[in-house]
Amino acid sequence: MILPVPPSINHQYATVNGRRLLSSAGRSYKAHVSRHIWIALAQSPVRASLMERLQSAPLALSIHFYFTTPLRRDVDGGLKITQDAVCEGLGINDNRIIETHLYKRMDKLAPRIEVCLAPADSSLKP
Repeated sequence: MILPVPPSINHQYATVNGRRLLSSAGRSYKAHVSRHIWIALAQSPVRASLMERLQSAPLALSIHFYFTTPLRRDVDGGLKITQDAVCEGLGINDNRIIETHLYKRMDKLAPRIEVCLAPADSSLKP
């Protein structure tokens, strides 16, 4: 699934009365991802079997970050918000992710992230 690059870690959270809260940019990003997932699922002929597999197995998450420049962003800065957004959009708990792969790439013309959430390799199950 191709999604926009999430806001930077500095723009994901805000401090209000001494508490760290998801910022409006973070909330907007998560809402956008949820809409994108909902549309993709609605159009999928294998939605039921896919959701059954995702809801019953330990999961592996892979994210390829495509940034406009090599040094402006850390590869792990978008992990948590992307993981939360994708899992919330699917209605599954992100604590079922037992394997994570992050990749940093450059694409000046089309910054984006490419996300894959799938059942984890059976040899890695707890």
